[in-house]
Amino acid sequence: MMGSLSGILQRPVLAASALAITSVSADCYDKLWPSKSSDVSSSLEQSSPSCSSTFRPLEELNSLWVSKISVSRLSQLSFVAGIRVPVPIVHIPIPSSNVNSHSNANYSFVASSPTLLNSYRSADLANSAKPAAYTYSAPALPSDVLYRWHLPDHRAIDVSGESDCSSAKSRTVVVLLGWLGAKQKHLKIYADWYTMRGFHAITFTFPMSEVLRYQVGGKVEHDVELLVDHLADWLEEEHGKNLVFHTFSNTGWLTYGVILEKFQKKDVDLADRIRGCVVDSAPVAVPDPQVFASGFSAAFLKKNSVATKGSGTEPKTGVTIGNRTTIEVKPGMAEAALLLLLEKVFGLVLNHPSINRRLSDVMRLLTSEQPRCPQLYIYSSADKVIPAGSVESFIEKQRRNGREVRACNFISTPHVDHFRNQPELYSSQLTQFMEDCVLRSCKPSSS
Repeated sequence: MMGSLSGILQRPVLAASALAITSVSADCYDKLWPSKSSDVSSSLEQSSPSCSSTFRPLEELNSLWVSKISVSRLSQLSFVAGIRVPVPIVHIPIPSSNVNSHSNANYSFVASSPTLLNSYRSADLANSAKPAAYTYSAPALPSDVLYRWHLPDHRAIDVSGESDCSSAKSRTVVVLLGWLGAKQKHLKIYADWYTMRGFHAITFTFPMSEVLRYQVGGKVEHDVELLVDHLADWLEEEHGKNLVFHTFSNTGWLTYGVILEKFQKKDVDLADRIRGCVVDSAPVAVPDPQVFASGFSAAFLKKNSVATKGSGTEPKTGVTIGNRTTIEVKPGMAEAALLLLLEKVFGLVLNHPSINRRLSDVMRLLTSEQPRCPQLYIYSSADKVIPAGSVESFIEKQRRNGREVRACNFISTPHVDHFRNQPELYSSQLTQFMEDCVLRSCKPSSS
């Protein structure tokens, strides 16, 4: 989410990857990585997921896995020496690398799409006494559409109107804010989880082309404002409607911060309608070049990135401590070069005054001015983008600020991939959280 990054990153990133693939010799691995005896990762404190509403601080992790790369040894490789990092040119538009970059077809603008009209129609369903009598069919959507409204599954709706919980669900929208590089198809599995249980859901993603062209106050933030206006209109239609946010990675979490900021400017009462927030694989609450480098590398390389590998997958080193073996997965040569390049780039970009100030403002709001609603943090000790120690440190600060916080460490699952790897545990955490923060008022008293 940095200033005009498309032109900055495109050529050097591709060049670095190509050179890495063609120039690496058989002994490069030994040059890059420290010896086995000096590169031993600490073992996990637990061998199974740790979930509770009472947080137990663990020892702060040293830093991101990328910090284990020996820069001095990496610089010995011939192809790395040839990588030059240009100084970012902030506020100057850079054409997209797409051949159709001069066309508006590269960007999905929700105001000009029939999707927006269908979304507003779907928002009226909560006012209907028999919402199951209505059907909603959306047109075929491009993969980079900004957001989409998902209606509750008709099988989860009590058309008799006798269930208080069914009414509470129909008046709740869960807003899913995607990770860097996420598309609508990636968030649909989460939206389906909520709609199958009677909730409305909205899936919101940024096209990568927009993120790479980010400018403070530019199109990305305008797109968020469109979503905010839509949510505000829906909330104002009828008393008793509420929101739950479900964010993914630092990108989704920062988007949530921008939404909170715009809620404050639009109507301070809007934030009071938020009943809960689920934070998946986040946060790191400082502008950290390593985090941004790891996030962008994972978005570029997708399944080829080491960030998609949890502990125990494709081992590169195995260290036995006691009767348990801890496995550390390391990136390939091309990814290591890409990470080093991106970290240098973001070291410059994040220090630009306007960008640093904008990020710091949003992170400060999320740290000290969040709504007084319950929070659930889902993370993993095996996450190679967001360190578990950073998440746990933030949780501790939220608790000191008087917030109700729950947390679940999935231990061995990769970044934003906890649901796919452990669906039963993930589902149980969401179920308990939604029952406690959204459906509490409709449940019969236990006394």
